[in-house]
This record gives sequence, structure tokens and C-alpha cells, in this order.
Amino acid sequence: MAVIYPFRALRPPVEKVEQVASVPYDVVNTEEARALAADNPLSLLHVTRPEIDLPEGTNIYSDEVYARAGENFRKLIETCPLETEDAPSLYLYRLVMGGHEQIGVAACCAVDEYDQDLIRKHERTRPDKEDDRTRHMLELSAQTGVVFLTYRADRRIDALTSAIVASDPLYDFTAPDGIRHTVWRADAPDALVRAFGEVPLLYIADGHHRAASASRARAALRERNPEHTGEEEYNRFLTVIFPSDQMQILPYNRVVKDLHGMSAEDFLAAVETKFRVAVGSADVPARGEFGMYLRQRWYNLTPLDASAAQGDDPTTSLDVSVLQDQLLDPILGIKDVRTDKRIDFVGGIRGTSELEKLVNEGRAAVAFSLSPTTIEDLLRVSDAKGIMPPKSTWFEPKLRDGLLIHKI
Repeated sequence: MAVIYPFRALRPPVEKVEQVASVPYDVVNTEEARALAADNPLSLLHVTRPEIDLPEGTNIYSDEVYARAGENFRKLIETCPLETEDAPSLYLYRLVMGGHEQIGVAACCAVDEYDQDLIRKHERTRPDKEDDRTRHMLELSAQTGVVFLTYRADRRIDALTSAIVASDPLYDFTAPDGIRHTVWRADAPDALVRAFGEVPLLYIADGHHRAASASRARAALRERNPEHTGEEEYNRFLTVIFPSDQMQILPYNRVVKDLHGMSAEDFLAAVETKFRVAVGSADVPARGEFGMYLRQRWYNLTPLDASAAQGDDPTTSLDVSVLQDQLLDPILGIKDVRTDKRIDFVGGIRGTSELEKLVNEGRAAVAFSLSPTTIEDLLRVSDAKGIMPPKSTWFEPKLRDGLLIHKI
């Protein structure tokens, strides 16, 4: 059963929350983070991407970067100032993006449950990214980034959250990207804790590296603490937990820099040995089909061998797997999308117009649009202890960092 814990959030005052709140550290590069935080000394990006306050070209994994993160964090606590709640609480976090709305519960979860796979995973993590966030947590003695969890929707929890959102919120603002963020405090959290105690499983939707880093940070802090009891805050990690029926996944599209030595005509002929090719459009393709943009023209691709996507492994039927197994690998020679520099990925929030732009400007030779992976796909793969192919899911809208921080 799912165990959640109230926590004493470190958070900004209402009048400064919009200045502190920032995009997650891993959705922007250094240059983008520097531009977003320019002229805003309260932006949490000074803490999560502290290299923006060091000379250009600084190695983002250098000792001075982590030292600056700690310095900037302590300065933010003092000058904002950030405030720590008097008592442990749960929170509700609502995201509104256009006509889409989702409401999650902000809570801490147990590192032990993550380690024991009671919180299901679907993604492999990279050691260098784990190293980075582990050092960051240890330097700050805090978790600033949120792990995005989901669970199979439960009407009892819906009823409890509906009652809370009828009250006045702590925060309510619209970020520069148009996403509205609203947070409420659940002052009497016991009912939510009990309701989640009847939820069979939690699943990581986004934030595998943050969760893995919380586990590694816990191991390091436990080693340093001869009086470790298991009740310390470092035994828990910060999450927001959304019901599965409110999750929104957008396509995660692909662009390839070259045609593997082929002319456009030869490449198209090779594609026709695996797919039925027809005139297409920039619309998001149907499940089981693909859009391909080549020579300023859209094509629709339908696999000739539908049985190739069948099998006991639920990952083989995913569109990202079919595209990889039937086109990217055998035709374009892309064996491992994690390491091959010839392929790049474009989140669906940027639309197919971004694919057209990259190809038209010559920065890519061909682009592929996909139907979005569904939340049920993710749950099935996680339940089978499987691994989703890289770049399978793009969740929108995204949480903002800095609204609720967990001190460890």
C-alpha cells in the first residue's frame, strides 16, 4: 500500500512566490537558465543551475558549482526569506494548461519504498545525472526538485481533494508560459494519508533521476549518522502525486541529422519496404502510424508488418519501439538513441512546426511525429517491471520548483 508523509515545507512568502518559482532544472540548458533568471536574484534557478552565476564555460559538474548552489540557497533563505512551516502538512497542487486541469497531492514518500520497487519505475537512470543531483541534495541538505508520481485514480481521494480546493489557496499565479499554479495546504492531513494507504501502488511518471539521487543521498547521510533511526527526513523524498485519469502526455518526436549516406529517393524507397507510405499532414498521427517530414513534405507511415509489434513484452507494441525497430535502426543505422548523436528529440509542446523548422533550416534531414504514449502504456510497462524506450513520454504541464522545498 502507498505510504505518504506530511512534511514541514520550506517555502517563499506569497508576495514573492512568482519570483522564486522556476522551471525544473532539467528542462533548460545553462544559457536558457541564465536568460530566465536574468535580473531576478530570487529565481530558484540560481540554486538549481548555479553555473549561471559563474563564468561562461564553467564545468557544470565542478566543485565550485555545487559550492555556489549552497551559497545561493543560504542567501535565498535569508533574503527572500524562505519560511519553514510550523507543523508537517500535505498540500494540493493544481496545474491548469488551457482547458486541461490536474490536481495532485504534494507529500513525501519513503526512500525504502522506492528502493524496494513498491514505487514502480519505468526508466533507466544515468550515473552522471545521479551524481549531479546527489551532490546537489547533500550540499543543500534539501530536495528542491519534485518527483512526479501517479496512481490509478481513486474516487475517495478525488472527494477529499475537492473539499480542500474549495478553500482559499496559499498560492495562485500564472507563470510566464501561461500555466496556472495553485497550491493549498491540507491542515488536517490524516484523511489523505489513510486514503493513500489503500492505494495499491505508486508509479514514477517523471523524475527518475531525482528519486535515485534521493536514495543515494539517504545512503550517504545514514553512513554519517551513527544514531540513524529511519525516521530522519533524509529517509523521504519530495513528490507530487496525480491520479492517472488527469495525466496529460504529449508526443515525443524525433529528428535525425542525416539519411545514413542515402539520397532522399533511396531513403524513401527503403522506408517503403517496411511501411505503407502515403501523403500526410502535420497533424498528430493516429496510434500505430507515424508522420514523416522529408524534403518539405509530410508523409504518413503505416507498418506493413503489424505482427512485429506483438509479444509478451508490453514495450514492443509502443509506437516509439516500432519506429526504432523498423526504421531508425535497420534503415538509418541508429542502434542506441541514448548515445547516438545523429538523433535528437522534440517535446510535443513545441508542435510539429518545430520539426518542419529543423528540417527546412537544414539542421535535420528527416523528422518523425508520433502519437503520444498513453498513461496506461506506462502503467502496464511499470507493472511488468519493464523499461520504457528512451524519450517515450513528455508530460505537460510541468510543476514549478521552489514552491515547496523538503529539508533533509
